[in-house]
Amino acid sequence: MRFNIITRKLLLSLSSAALLGVTATSVIADENKKMATKKISEASSMQANANAVKNNSILQTWTGPYDGVPAWDKVNVADFPIAFQEAMDKVKSQVNAIRDNSATATFENFTLPMELTGKLADEVFSIWGVHSSNLSNEDVRKIQGEWMPKVSAFFNELTLDPKLLEKTKTVYENRMSANLNAQQLRLVERNYEQLVRNGALLKGDDKEKLIALNTELAKAFNDFSNKVLADEETYIYLTDKADLAGLPDSFIASIKGAAEAQEKKGWALKNTRSVMQPFLQNSTRRDLREIVYNAYINRGDNGDANDTNATIAKILKLRADRAKVLGFKTHAHYRMADTMAKEPEAAMDLMMKVWPAAIGRVKEEVADMQAVADAEGAKITIAPWDYRHYAEKVRKAKYDLDEAEIKPYFKLDNMVDAMFDAGGKLYGMEFNENTGSVPVFDPEVRTFEVKRGDKVIGLFYLDNFAREGKRSGAWMTTYRSQHELGGKNRYVLASNNNNFVKGGEGQPTLISLDDASTLFHEFGHALHYLNYDITYPGLGGTPRDFVEYPSQVNENWLLTRYILDNYAKHAKTGEPMPQALVDKINKSKTFNEGFSTVEYLSSAIVDMMLHNREEPISDPDAFERETLKKIDMPKEIVMRHRLPHFNHLFSSDSYSAGYYSYLWSETMDADTWAAFEEAGNVWDKDTAERFRSVILATGNETDRKEAYRKFRGRDPEVKYILKKRGFPVPSESK
Repeated sequence: MRFNIITRKLLLSLSSAALLGVTATSVIADENKKMATKKISEASSMQANANAVKNNSILQTWTGPYDGVPAWDKVNVADFPIAFQEAMDKVKSQVNAIRDNSATATFENFTLPMELTGKLADEVFSIWGVHSSNLSNEDVRKIQGEWMPKVSAFFNELTLDPKLLEKTKTVYENRMSANLNAQQLRLVERNYEQLVRNGALLKGDDKEKLIALNTELAKAFNDFSNKVLADEETYIYLTDKADLAGLPDSFIASIKGAAEAQEKKGWALKNTRSVMQPFLQNSTRRDLREIVYNAYINRGDNGDANDTNATIAKILKLRADRAKVLGFKTHAHYRMADTMAKEPEAAMDLMMKVWPAAIGRVKEEVADMQAVADAEGAKITIAPWDYRHYAEKVRKAKYDLDEAEIKPYFKLDNMVDAMFDAGGKLYGMEFNENTGSVPVFDPEVRTFEVKRGDKVIGLFYLDNFAREGKRSGAWMTTYRSQHELGGKNRYVLASNNNNFVKGGEGQPTLISLDDASTLFHEFGHALHYLNYDITYPGLGGTPRDFVEYPSQVNENWLLTRYILDNYAKHAKTGEPMPQALVDKINKSKTFNEGFSTVEYLSSAIVDMMLHNREEPISDPDAFERETLKKIDMPKEIVMRHRLPHFNHLFSSDSYSAGYYSYLWSETMDADTWAAFEEAGNVWDKDTAERFRSVILATGNETDRKEAYRKFRGRDPEVKYILKKRGFPVPSESK
């Protein structure tokens, strides 16, 4: 294709020379000489570009085991621009060839080949995703700012091609007479509906306006995420040993290592949740807790170059304008059109069923903490930077349970083994470490071959530790997903990415109970995709409010007796967790649920109220304050994600008007866990196989509400999530 472009440009040059109607012979000769020189120069330039593509580190064919893996160790960041352009050119060439087929569009000559386009783009953007999320630096951010808007515009223009719409519509209108099976019919219908929902029917100025809005949004998303990441890469430095009061030795060793990595004396606290949370829990220095807390919650909200408020206002205006162009009342209605909830009101209804019980529980928790503080003679009123610290004191007082007592039993390596074992007991899977046999993008990334029975089904990458250039939080992704179309077994390449603080030199990495839940949660996503058994890639992505369901279910097995007895072994003695401590943990399962529910749910409610409105807000800080006041947000808690650093909402459209989905998914999760408990054994093989085959393996091949009903025999019931969190269940309360 690249050489066809060269040929076309040479032909254009020749045509230009032929049109030079100049009479003077000397002038003509001179012009001919100039044109010849120009043609040689252009040909040389095109050849150089062709060589650049051929030698591009990102465009190389994936080789090695598992039908090829990314050559992470060979990637040159400077190669991304050429790789992006080549991937887009390839996609356009493939799509246009299918689009321009003169035959009437059918499932066989249009839908099927369209499903198989874009392999190179998939690979390029898989590699890019790791560099933008796990390995970001100034060079990556510069490329991101320049190229992501171009990429957005390209795919928008491709999607809005009227010829593609016409072909898609033809297949859609003839679907009932085309002898399609259920999956094929669903694919055809979803393809057409998605195109229409995203503006394919727009014409003229409206189409151009949509492309411009999406391009501007891509720029704003990059701007937002880069500003937040810049604030997360700041540190608070401690230089006095007195500043370490109350901190466990393992944490002190990790923050000392962070300082040494920067050639600094003392201890370095990075401005991320994985550092903030243990510091607030353990530090007895209230003055430092306040400093660390405020630095964390004010990411993106400091009135400096990294302040995101103006960027948020811009994003909200662009989203509101886009919703209007697309014919939706609000951005929330647009984003929720292809979800299980369907309407903002359904999501709000669920959230408001849980919210009153959550804030009621917070009042009880704060009263318990205030009593402890008063008994100590602290002479304080519980503030947000005190909550985690005094919650641990209450936990110890009420349940004789201390996070510091638990943590030595949660050695990261053991918990990784535990999650693999759970996957084996439930779904017959094996995870065999083969680190060193395939390239990785960081020396600390581990890899595992995944088998079910005698069949190898994929490769799992595990990137556990926080580092410079890695975005905060935890996530799962696939570099290659499963589908049968094309007649070849596709090995899944899946990864989990966490931000645990690595233990000091020579010491094991110990994680909190919350971190262990995160480990199992993200692995639940991986299990979902590793268990896919679908035919068409277009039926791979599930609705946003279903995505978190399999991962949240997987958290439940962490605190089962089998996992605790076999893997919760003391980091120093190797002794298993005493039964008395297991009992304490089980007794305290619903402890502090008021805090965790309010912290999360306030973020979800604000998200929905922010996007379920026709006129966008212009002052995010003011809107946040006013909305929280309106819903009676407890003053002792701040949203889990304040708007100025809410990456879920503003680094992409992904979770916008969709953060409720965790609660929606957890409602199904709690109901599903009840099914395992009702079986009399939470490791019940029949229930696990039904869950795997009906829920995990099917991707989006069937309506997800119907899939759930098939698995459970009914819709999920809210009472189970209330029970799980220890809240009163209305029908059972007096």
